[in-house]
Amino acid sequence: MRHPCVNLTVESGIAIVELNRPDKYNALNYQLFTSIRKVQRRLAQDKSIRCVILTGSGGNFCSGLDVSSVMRSPMQAVKLLFKWLPGNANLAQQVSVGWRRLPVPVICVLEGICYGGGMQIALGADVRIASPDCRLSIMEARWGLVPDMAGLVGLRELVGKDVALLLTMTAEVIEATQAQSYGLVTEVCEQPRERANRLAQQLSKTSPDANAAIKSSINKNWRASERSLLCRESLYQIRLLLGKNRIIAALRQTKDPERAYQQRQSWW
Repeated sequence: MRHPCVNLTVESGIAIVELNRPDKYNALNYQLFTSIRKVQRRLAQDKSIRCVILTGSGGNFCSGLDVSSVMRSPMQAVKLLFKWLPGNANLAQQVSVGWRRLPVPVICVLEGICYGGGMQIALGADVRIASPDCRLSIMEARWGLVPDMAGLVGLRELVGKDVALLLTMTAEVIEATQAQSYGLVTEVCEQPRERANRLAQQLSKTSPDANAAIKSSINKNWRASERSLLCRESLYQIRLLLGKNRIIAALRQTKDPERAYQQRQSWW
């Protein structure tokens, strides 16, 4: 299905979301912002989805905000930044945190350019797989701005405070291997799309309920207190254990582990 500036395909429970403004290096205009949000909402409602692969067309992920396009209409800028409460996410922030809030793993494929707003979106994914020639930058300071698309939520979980300050203040463009050494990138490989596909296939064979609980638990507890972590961990486990499918799966695993492995996709 095509949305303005976004292609969405779903096959065997794996959704591929492709930013599609190749002539602009997939720069973020207002239509792309709104399309990403619509796709996120659709994926959240589709119970058949097991994993999401997020990528860009034309050999690049995203070059950041298309400033000239957005500023052409002051009302578009207002719509991007407007929020009812300070703690809520506005449209500009939803395109990053929206991936964190999906109850399925999100794999981001990074190729070519990943600057500014593109980096903010990538930081909302659960896994980032980059090509060796990918170039990344948290570039907002170059334009006299602060990173304001919620990427800092993920950044603070991935790198130390000194590295976060260095990357955001210098707006330096770094190579994929350096980004991996910092923790911004999960893996660097020659064929990132193929690697993402294999990983998505692997993740789609595990329990979607367990994956949703694991993702939510880790995201909510990463910087929470120990008591909060222990409480949420127990609550999620009780919910999983009370589910009928989990009991059947456990019994099959106990009786015949090899057969259970081969058939586990049908459990969910």
